[in-house]
Amino acid sequence: MSLKSFAAKIFARNIARKTAQWVNNPIETQEKVFRSLIAKAAHTNFGQDHHFSQIQNHTDFVEHVPIRDYEELKGYVEKVVAGENDVLWPGKPAYFAKTSGTTSGVKYIPITHESIKYQIEASRNAILNYIHETGNANFVDGKMIFLQGSPEMSEKNGIKIGRLSGISAHYVPNYLQKNRLPSWETNCLEDWDTKVNMIVEETVNENMTVIAGIPSWVQMYFEKLNAKTDKKIGDLFKNFQLFIYGGVNYEPYRAKFENLIGRRVDSIELFPASEGFFAYQNSQKEKGMLLLLNSGIFYEFVKADEFFVKSPKRITLKEVELGVNYVMIISTNAGLWGYNLGDTVQFISIKPYKIIVSGRIKHFISAFGEHVIGKEVEEAMRQAIEGTDARINEFTVAPQINPDEKELPYHEWLIEFEHPPTDINKFIDLLDNSLQRQNSYYLDLIEGKILQKLKITQIKNGGFQDYMQSIGKLGGQNKVQRLSNDRKVADALRSKFIK
Repeated sequence: MSLKSFAAKIFARNIARKTAQWVNNPIETQEKVFRSLIAKAAHTNFGQDHHFSQIQNHTDFVEHVPIRDYEELKGYVEKVVAGENDVLWPGKPAYFAKTSGTTSGVKYIPITHESIKYQIEASRNAILNYIHETGNANFVDGKMIFLQGSPEMSEKNGIKIGRLSGISAHYVPNYLQKNRLPSWETNCLEDWDTKVNMIVEETVNENMTVIAGIPSWVQMYFEKLNAKTDKKIGDLFKNFQLFIYGGVNYEPYRAKFENLIGRRVDSIELFPASEGFFAYQNSQKEKGMLLLLNSGIFYEFVKADEFFVKSPKRITLKEVELGVNYVMIISTNAGLWGYNLGDTVQFISIKPYKIIVSGRIKHFISAFGEHVIGKEVEEAMRQAIEGTDARINEFTVAPQINPDEKELPYHEWLIEFEHPPTDINKFIDLLDNSLQRQNSYYLDLIEGKILQKLKITQIKNGGFQDYMQSIGKLGGQNKVQRLSNDRKVADALRSKFIK
């Protein structure tokens, strides 16, 4: 055992002890975070506008602070962008994470010195938790790669602007710098295809032990390595031990990954966003991610099926129930207040509080009242893959409201197969039956002959990458929209259909 791996185990044990303190006192921890946030922001513009000095408890908070999304908070953000102090949080943020919004164009998400500290600690602690649980620390001696956006930043009114993953690249600790790939110059490349080709050249002969990134883009990296060497990734990188991912569910990609790698490797799921780092997988034996309660974020939850009614009920951690689909609302030490992140989650444990990401509140199919969500289509895909010999590269789902004459409407699954199933009808049956079991509304519509069984449209190889490139979202933290309530994505893919 090397000195570095020995030290990592000691560090991991200490972090596990600290984590247990707030895990065992979840409600008290969240109450402490709530009071701290309100006190620190009381004299900001937002705090004064919303009478923070009068807020003593969550009921007061709900009364004074409405739920907002980015568009509704934009007026305050624009003041910060213009250089004003003490708007959402004391002083100015250290950074803006620049992202693209669906309705507001470019979004500037504030990141403070306090919030970036917790972002970095959460990334670190996810790995240390893995070391503590498994006893495996050998990978710290190998090379690590994090497929991410460019670390180059611009600056406006004293605030640096960049992508979250690029900002995080500036915080890699010194003891990992020698292990980290790709080179700084390669990491700064903007063109994703060129960047991945350079990463392949820089890593192909290295001792890679940890690889991290959104599954679809790591898959692209693996495919290029395979094309260059004609080797399985597990043979090329014999000490590759750990895959770290976030942003999308890994399960639909798992069969393809294991085929590319040639063996199974451990994985850690993360739940980060520009707005905060919310959870990480804390067990290799159990599903779900540990909700981070001591990271400067106060959580509220609204039942997803009540979210669009007037004044939906907002609850705190102590009131959540298992298996309910919730919209997650956050208030943070970056100055986001009653903020609708857009993600939906379900609790699978309350001792400790563990979640799965179930989808996006704006990304669902309910053209006929079925309200099918991301978690359901991904679980259906997982079961269909397990029950056949299929492997997929990518997929999305959309409603077909106006089919051919005399034909019932249906859900259209647009799938790019790496290996199509030998029996496509069995694959369709597995998908559809799984969705019927998970979603009683969908079942009723099928049985009531309002909808017919789903249909599959096959997409040409590389079709989804071409689509993402066409909308300027190839690589980095971007991901394919898993499902839609309209046909915008499906129509944009029409030229990629396999007839």
